[in-house]
Amino acid sequence: MKEVKEVKEVKEVKEVNIRPFPNKVIFGTSNLGNLFKAIPHADKLAVIAKIQTTSPKPMYDSAGKYGAGLALEELGKCLSELNVDPNNVLISNKLAWKRAPLPADGEPTFEPGAWVGLEHDATQDISYQGMMDCYAEGNALLGQYNAQIVSVHDPDEYLNAATDDADLAARRHDVLEAYRALEELKQQGKVQSIGVGAKDIAAIDWISDHVQLDWAMLACSITLYSHSENAQRVLKKLARQGVHVINSAVFNSGFLIGGSHFDYKLLTREENPEMFAWRDQFMAICTECNVKPTVACVQFSFLFEGIYSIALSTSNPGRVASNVELATAHVPDKFWARMNEAGLINLY
Repeated sequence: MKEVKEVKEVKEVKEVNIRPFPNKVIFGTSNLGNLFKAIPHADKLAVIAKIQTTSPKPMYDSAGKYGAGLALEELGKCLSELNVDPNNVLISNKLAWKRAPLPADGEPTFEPGAWVGLEHDATQDISYQGMMDCYAEGNALLGQYNAQIVSVHDPDEYLNAATDDADLAARRHDVLEAYRALEELKQQGKVQSIGVGAKDIAAIDWISDHVQLDWAMLACSITLYSHSENAQRVLKKLARQGVHVINSAVFNSGFLIGGSHFDYKLLTREENPEMFAWRDQFMAICTECNVKPTVACVQFSFLFEGIYSIALSTSNPGRVASNVELATAHVPDKFWARMNEAGLINLY
């Protein structure tokens, strides 16, 4: 069994004012990894070409987990075909997943059913060497482009898989060793900033007690439907630490704007009547106040101190400009008042 060193908590939070990137909209790349459907390269190229027109230096969020590295590979290929200067793009690579041989049945072992048309599998490796390996592999897949922004991806899944207290202690040690690797990359000038990307905000809460993060990406934690008192507490703590928060998955996998999936799980009215009733009320208030549901979902993020950016994805080049507009759209105060009166939102 590996030796587990004692973990010492940070006694004082260092007040900082870090803004690692100015971008209000971060462009997700999961679609480049064939999430839910295989997308032709020409269509991916069209999306990236459109994104490049939105600002002098767009920022992309990617990960070795997205299509087992396919998203990174396609991003680098598209940028190269568009002759994008490496100095005119920001790339965030969430590290933790490395390529592995695809099983004989052709189905990847990570997130079965989510990724289509893959030629590789992916395995998680959260450790000091794992971060170094993922960083090198990611840059190799990107070609002439490098990730300037890095993080540990899905530490919540890794920690939540612990079988007992001893295993949890060992896994926590692995996570802190992973951050030691990221700190070294930052000190060496290879990356600009380090952060975390997770769905379970409890993991971000714990990590922020031990690591001075530059940024954090919250997924499914602060949305119109999901914004617990604890999540809001953690968000306030991150704001005090000067952590730049990116909010993602604000549509809860599309459910809030009419889709059938909630946080990647298929729902039905028969099995989930309360959730559909909530959405029906939300849609009615949107109609009453003349507010688009997409606008409401995005602008809810900016009601919270510390959330500076929003991560949005699309496989349709025609929606790139409208996604950017969502970040600056106006929502009247009466809408939030009506949502609060109906008990659909709770701000602590």
